[in-house]
Amino acid sequence: MTQSVVTADGLTDALNDLVDRVHGAEFAVVLSPDGLLLGASRDVDTVLANQLSSLVAGLEALGAAATRVCVGGALRQIVVQMSRAFLFVATTRNGAILTVRIGAEAEVGDMAYEVALFVGQAERHLPVFLEPASTATGGETGAADGRR
Repeated sequence: MTQSVVTADGLTDALNDLVDRVHGAEFAVVLSPDGLLLGASRDVDTVLANQLSSLVAGLEALGAAATRVCVGGALRQIVVQMSRAFLFVATTRNGAILTVRIGAEAEVGDMAYEVALFVGQAERHLPVFLEPASTATGGETGAADGRR
């Protein structure tokens, strides 16, 4: 395993800044593609981080299945709307997963914009995660190749 040149403090500061920029944002975490916590904004404790890791892994799996069945291209973002909150889940070009929770009173468009900005600049804060060879070489299975 190679060592990352990314510092936890730099990622924590970037996530705190993301939460601070949008009124109503409550927390942000970044997970590796396999669900390991890479960084979190303030007020994210171990219990919440573990719950988010499991939740986001399930959402990512569901989203990936939807892209295969619907032949819609790569999964970019998942938004979960609840009665009192929104959960944004976005995959970075590096392969990491950003998750942000905002309250229902927050401006969703502002958060979507900030998530897109963070994802676009993620390489400054995150290591690169390689895709499995079958995905990287276009070896997707499912609706595209006739199997369902």
